[in-house]
Amino acid sequence: MSGVSFNFPITHNTNSQVSAVDWDNLPFGKIFADHMFVMEYANGEWQQGEILPFGPIAMHPAMSAIHYGQSIFEGMKAYRSKKGEVLVFRPEENMKRFNKSAVRMCMPEVPEEIFLGGLKQLIQLDNAWVPEKEGCSLYIRPFMFATDEYVGVSPSTTYKFIIFNCPVGSYYTKPLRVRVETEFIRAAKGGVGFAKNAGNYGGSLYPTVQANKDGYDQIIWTDAATHQYVEEAGTMNLMFIIHGALVTAPTGDTILDGVTRKSVIQIAKDWGVEVQERLLSVKELVEGISSGAVTEAFGAGTAAVIAPIQTIGYEGKDYELPARKETDFSAKVFNEISQIRLGEIPDTRGWIYKI
Repeated sequence: MSGVSFNFPITHNTNSQVSAVDWDNLPFGKIFADHMFVMEYANGEWQQGEILPFGPIAMHPAMSAIHYGQSIFEGMKAYRSKKGEVLVFRPEENMKRFNKSAVRMCMPEVPEEIFLGGLKQLIQLDNAWVPEKEGCSLYIRPFMFATDEYVGVSPSTTYKFIIFNCPVGSYYTKPLRVRVETEFIRAAKGGVGFAKNAGNYGGSLYPTVQANKDGYDQIIWTDAATHQYVEEAGTMNLMFIIHGALVTAPTGDTILDGVTRKSVIQIAKDWGVEVQERLLSVKELVEGISSGAVTEAFGAGTAAVIAPIQTIGYEGKDYELPARKETDFSAKVFNEISQIRLGEIPDTRGWIYKI
């Protein structure tokens, strides 16, 4: 990285759209802040990064990422505290996972001074895009893709790393209806299920659309070998309260090591709640809902944060969870994470990155 500057040069956007934003009606992922951070990798090292006006990027028809899938991304959020500070929730964890994905996809790792340095300078520049409205945030999307102009199956030698931001409202606005998927799979042992690569999401679209047509918001992925064990949902890790314990699938080849998941587990342990990272069969889950042993089901992820699940469909039958109460673990942990993210309670765990 010889000669790389970390006070990145800026080309200012002279046509800011921030004044046109309807802050009371923010869709998710459809409004974009004024600038983006861009850096290229070539000749075995990262080149000079820069901040540019947000806009289209040039693309060669033979660009490797389009044909062979070397493309990874992350998602995190920045929040506006009541003091006016901009706070990002655990970006170091996203950076670690991004680089873990990069290694698995045969791509170069992004050093901390580029990942966090570019992110910080970009958000400082687009500070006005961080919403003040409760329940809203600035969604941060770092991604990297292969840029070799070559038709042939081999790792690219050039890459582009970009960060852009979107002011967003809530991802889900009501408790979810989800269906257990028993035909299609998301990931298998030895595969890339733990990596946040584009292909994992492309492959999930068809079964998710089928579930949507049947009135479900998301699907519960099961293990590839037997379809007997709960793994994760399409946009989040899954967690359950069973006999008072927090139960979630262990991470591995097939499950994304979620930052929100990790945070929920740590808070649960701090509160003295028993945590079980173990296999959970679909049979145990639906029987537990019927018997009352399963009292809560919810998803945990950056986009959704904590998303309560109301209904789980399996083999043509819907199993209903109890209505969510403010005393439920999922409601309390959501409030705890929200207060940490907004700087309303002390950050005793060192999770907040101040811009």
